[in-house]
Amino acid sequence: MTPAGIRDVRTGSVRSDDGTMIAYHSLGHGPGLVVVGGVLLAGSDYMALADALAGEFEVHVMERRGRPGSGPQRQGHSLDDECADLAAVVATTGAAAVFGHSFDGLVVLEAARREHIFDEVFVYEPGVPIRGQLRAGWLDDYRRRLEHGDRRGAFACMVKSAGFAPRALAVMPVWYVRLVLWTVIRGQKWATMGPLLEANLVEHRLQAALDAPSPERFSKITCPTVLLGGARSPDSISGPLLHEIAAAIPSSEVAVLAGLGHLTPQEHPDQVAAAILEHRAR
Repeated sequence: MTPAGIRDVRTGSVRSDDGTMIAYHSLGHGPGLVVVGGVLLAGSDYMALADALAGEFEVHVMERRGRPGSGPQRQGHSLDDECADLAAVVATTGAAAVFGHSFDGLVVLEAARREHIFDEVFVYEPGVPIRGQLRAGWLDDYRRRLEHGDRRGAFACMVKSAGFAPRALAVMPVWYVRLVLWTVIRGQKWATMGPLLEANLVEHRLQAALDAPSPERFSKITCPTVLLGGARSPDSISGPLLHEIAAAIPSSEVAVLAGLGHLTPQEHPDQVAAAILEHRAR
């Protein structure tokens, strides 16, 4: 489902290496750019960003595994699968540029260091767990809550403990965070997010399994790379982290957007699009 006001969307699909179908939505005209979203988000959450870029690019928004139109995560789902899915969409669309947000900022950087399939890379606060900055201690409690059918409680556990919540919320008990979130995330928003809770667990475990990589992991990326972030985001995912990663990538730059946070690609898509267009390779 695409947001109201976004028209002329074309939907296609491609088989990844293991045969899993991966859907994507295309709009606009120009050089190709693939958009890959983060955890607990579907392609529809990035269509406003795609629309803002469609005047300059033909944008292809991926529906990652477990999202509408795409196949499920298989047993033993891995970062290799995520990279293969992205490479399949890139090969089918002919796109040479890519934008990744959060967890899929990590996937984009991983794909770019493994193969030279991009001419330009843009990532917004990639989920790279350098020195263990991304917390994982909540994952077992989250899993137990899911197994017992407490889906709202699992979500509250993540929001409280993953390191992104305001301090006032992070110190509250899970039952209180659960109540607060229930009042603000309901209806269609929860209907989109709720089915992704199991995939969210798998994807966070993939991050944790990287075991605190150093920035030099990405030194093999040779294409121009722009690392975007929000000034209101924690240091563990924005400014200092982005500069550390950029120092390891030969052709890279950092742009931190004033007054913005981690969900900016959804909440302020025009500003992210403007930053991409400002920093794109000429």
